[in-house]
Amino acid sequence: MTVRAKKHLGQHFLNDENIAQDIANTLTLKKYQTVLEIGPGMGVLTKYLLKKPVTTYVIEIDTESVEYLQANYLVLASRIIEKDFLKYDLNTVFKGTPFAVIGNFPYNISTQIVFKVLEMRDQIPEFSGMFQKEVAQRICSKEGNKVYGILSVLVQAFYDAEYLFTVPPSVFSPPPKVDSGVLRLIRKEDYALPCDERLFFKVVKTAFQQRRKTIRNSLKTFNLSDNLKANVIFGKRPEQLSVHEFISLTQLIESNI
Repeated sequence: MTVRAKKHLGQHFLNDENIAQDIANTLTLKKYQTVLEIGPGMGVLTKYLLKKPVTTYVIEIDTESVEYLQANYLVLASRIIEKDFLKYDLNTVFKGTPFAVIGNFPYNISTQIVFKVLEMRDQIPEFSGMFQKEVAQRICSKEGNKVYGILSVLVQAFYDAEYLFTVPPSVFSPPPKVDSGVLRLIRKEDYALPCDERLFFKVVKTAFQQRRKTIRNSLKTFNLSDNLKANVIFGKRPEQLSVHEFISLTQLIESNI
């Protein structure tokens, strides 16, 4: 039995064993004993995860893939979660314990996967896997780069992000139209922000909604005092601000509200 790749689920099955092994090897196995793979398909990556000294769970929405995994990976059968990662309460399974997240992520929901990981950052010390190349580059990009944006700042506020390697379309079935990129995020030692975290998210998202404007203009809706807006940081554009500067900006706004 083979599983049909379904377009509506954004499935592109990896069929290169070496790359699957390389992705599994991105895990450092530090600070967790459990790994969750998103969208295992026919288990090309799963088989290498099962060799690691951690407990592997998989979450899969495709019933055909679930049947395949149950038939071919008996050791995994009790740890297959047949749910939608974006909608499922993972603590039904993990009960507040730490776990790493890994996968060959469907392009159409990869950004939403990252946002859910950020929401659960207290429990997820590590996250690695394969994205559309430009999304992986955006997540890992630094200030001053034209692809630097909301995702870059929010992820790097809490995690050290590293772009690891590029994967060509030819190793997938069906092949996607673009290259893929593998990255790894390792949570920072001290990842509590020295500012109001909800305000930080709001400042970053609002600033990048009008990325060509200066911070002074893009944050007009905050109704900040003229005195505050005279600060040199307000004359910059969002893509010029480092993560640290966005934290400083949030602290300034906090003191002004």
